[in-house]
Amino acid sequence: MLNPVRAIIEQIGRLLARLDLIDRSRARRIAELAWPRIVTGLARMSKATADVGMVGIALGPAAIAGVGYGVPYWTMTFMLGGGIAGGTISLVSQRYGAGRYDEIGRAVRVSVVAALLVTLPLVVVFWTLPEPLIRLIGTGDEAIAYGTRYLQVASLAMPFSALNLIGSRTLIGADDAWTPMIVRAGGAVVNVGVNAVLIFVFHLGVVGAALGTVIGSIGGVVILGWGLAQGRLPGIGPLPVQINWRAPYWNRPDARHLARISTPLALRKVAQNGGQFPLLAIVGLFGADVVAAFVVALRVRALMNTPGWGFGLASSSLVGQSLGAGREPAADAYARDTLRFTVAAYVVVAVAVFLVAHPVSGLFVSEAVVRDTTTALIRAACVSVLLWGVMNGAMGPLRASGDTTWPFYGQLLGLFGFALPLAYLGAVTPLGIWGLYGTLFVETAVPAAVIYYRFRTEKWKLISRAHRSAAVGSAS
Repeated sequence: MLNPVRAIIEQIGRLLARLDLIDRSRARRIAELAWPRIVTGLARMSKATADVGMVGIALGPAAIAGVGYGVPYWTMTFMLGGGIAGGTISLVSQRYGAGRYDEIGRAVRVSVVAALLVTLPLVVVFWTLPEPLIRLIGTGDEAIAYGTRYLQVASLAMPFSALNLIGSRTLIGADDAWTPMIVRAGGAVVNVGVNAVLIFVFHLGVVGAALGTVIGSIGGVVILGWGLAQGRLPGIGPLPVQINWRAPYWNRPDARHLARISTPLALRKVAQNGGQFPLLAIVGLFGADVVAAFVVALRVRALMNTPGWGFGLASSSLVGQSLGAGREPAADAYARDTLRFTVAAYVVVAVAVFLVAHPVSGLFVSEAVVRDTTTALIRAACVSVLLWGVMNGAMGPLRASGDTTWPFYGQLLGLFGFALPLAYLGAVTPLGIWGLYGTLFVETAVPAAVIYYRFRTEKWKLISRAHRSAAVGSAS
């Protein structure tokens, strides 16, 4: 799996370089940092997609709908952790670029504390109140029962998922995308096997899918945490950074700087994920079969979005390192080349999946009507994901520089100003399923337009100058 992904990414880079759309040397550097993260994303999203497929095969569309109702809740904490990890990569990459290696550990320890403070209270809520929460958005007693069982167990993975993200972003910010790929992608592959045993051998159904997620998340934290403490991992070798896990775990200047960057990122992710609650409630008005088809389309779109995992983080790391070293022209060049590289990769992925949408839908559902609906929604998701490519490509420089407020505004506008009203119109007017096609499109098109506009203004460079002294650790 590794060589084909790398070969495709490098071939896209070479083609763009031959067309004089990006610089050849920067294309190589971007590809080197992006492709391991894309493999990680493919493995992890494949694992999540396989979970949906396995529970669908074992238990039917109601189980798919139930998992779909549970996923936005437990993903909420994952999104909060991802926002904090976005601040982590900004701090780490700029300090790494400035040669302030001794300040990196402090930023990481503060990030760990912040992630635990945010995630642990929500674990308590989701463990104790899963059924009322699922009923807020769910329809159908069987689907609600599946969603309740899934959410309660999966909630235990939340803090570990957030810590995994922080460990991964720490290494990527220090120019090491290989180690997170080995640990997290390898864990995801093992996770699929564990889930298959739990679902089909022990007949644990949705609980088995959730339990496998918990086991995999804990394993990733143990490996990354131990490796960062030692500064190396067996079979991989030395890591670019070493973290001293001894106290102190809090530093006020670092915490303030992390909060300034991470809060808009976390809020954007929460808005993006939070919109799934009313969205699924509205989709429920179409019936359980459409909910199942919509959930499958969302999982396939998430899988198609994995290039953004690599290119977005590559951009944040390379732009952040250049900013930390005071080289704004290099930061601008990396930002623009990565954006073009990202969009080109998304075009390749979207066209490929559009052409095979019908056989892909057959992997999840067998009923003819549900399969036809699923195919149509997957193809709408293929169009939608192209705009996600623009969003991810333009987001990297904003995240690296600390300019993270506008993406939050764009996400709110897209979801609550356009996507949800369009879905509701589809449910209550003759617009019907076309409302859901449009919802998938505007959900990504609107924030992509906002983020791209902000990127083109180049205000992120000015904001970077204001943040830079704190980012490279002058405060103590």
